Amino acid sequence: MEEKDFALNDVVEMKKQHPCGTNRWKIIRMGMDVRIKCEGCGHSVLIPRKEFSRKMKKILVKHEG
Repeated sequence: MEEKDFALNDVVEMKKQHPCGTNRWKIIRMGMDVRIKCEGCGHSVLIPRKEFSRKMKKILVKHEG
Protein backbone atom coordinates (compact mmCIF):
# COMPACT_ATOMS: atom_id res chain seq x y z
CA MET A 1 0.00 0.00 0.00
CA GLU A 2 1.37 3.43 -0.94
CA GLU A 3 2.04 5.92 1.86
CA LYS A 4 -0.07 9.03 1.41
CA ASP A 5 1.87 12.25 1.92
CA PHE A 6 -0.37 14.60 3.93
CA ALA A 7 0.57 17.56 6.12
CA LEU A 8 -0.95 20.02 8.58
CA ASN A 9 -3.60 22.36 7.06
CA ASP A 10 -4.11 20.20 3.94
CA VAL A 11 -7.71 19.81 2.78
CA VAL A 12 -8.51 16.16 2.10
CA GLU A 13 -11.38 14.04 0.81
CA MET A 14 -12.38 10.98 2.82
CA LYS A 15 -13.94 7.79 1.44
CA LYS A 16 -17.23 8.46 3.26
CA GLN A 17 -18.80 11.90 3.33
CA HIS A 18 -19.90 13.66 6.51
CA PRO A 19 -23.62 13.56 7.38
CA CYS A 20 -23.82 17.34 6.78
CA GLY A 21 -23.30 16.60 3.06
CA THR A 22 -19.72 17.79 2.44
CA ASN A 23 -16.61 15.70 1.96
CA ARG A 24 -13.90 18.34 2.53
CA TRP A 25 -11.85 18.00 5.71
CA LYS A 26 -8.99 20.17 6.94
CA ILE A 27 -6.17 18.56 8.95
CA ILE A 28 -5.84 20.70 12.08
CA ARG A 29 -3.62 18.47 14.29
CA MET A 30 -1.11 15.72 13.63
CA GLY A 31 0.65 13.28 15.92
CA MET A 32 -0.17 9.68 16.78
CA ASP A 33 -3.73 10.76 16.06
CA VAL A 34 -4.98 13.11 13.35
CA ARG A 35 -7.68 15.72 14.06
CA ILE A 36 -9.70 16.75 11.04
CA LYS A 37 -12.33 19.48 10.82
CA CYS A 38 -15.33 19.37 8.49
CA GLU A 39 -15.25 22.33 6.08
CA GLY A 40 -19.07 22.33 5.92
CA CYS A 41 -20.29 22.39 9.51
CA GLY A 42 -17.06 22.81 11.51
CA HIS A 43 -17.33 19.49 13.41
CA SER A 44 -13.92 18.01 14.31
CA VAL A 45 -12.99 14.34 14.63
CA LEU A 46 -9.90 12.73 16.17
CA ILE A 47 -8.84 9.43 14.56
CA PRO A 48 -5.69 7.30 14.75
CA ARG A 49 -3.12 8.07 12.01
CA LYS A 50 -3.21 4.52 10.61
CA GLU A 51 -7.00 4.61 10.30
CA PHE A 52 -6.86 8.10 8.75
CA SER A 53 -4.37 6.90 6.10
CA ARG A 54 -6.71 4.05 5.23
CA LYS A 55 -9.87 6.18 5.06
CA MET A 56 -8.41 9.16 3.18
CA LYS A 57 -9.22 9.17 -0.53
CA LYS A 58 -7.12 12.07 -1.83
CA ILE A 59 -5.63 15.48 -1.04
CA LEU A 60 -7.74 18.29 -2.53
CA VAL A 61 -5.69 21.33 -1.48
CA LYS A 62 -2.03 21.06 -0.50
CA HIS A 63 -1.00 23.65 2.14
CA GLU A 64 1.90 25.84 1.08
CA GLY A 65 4.04 26.85 4.01
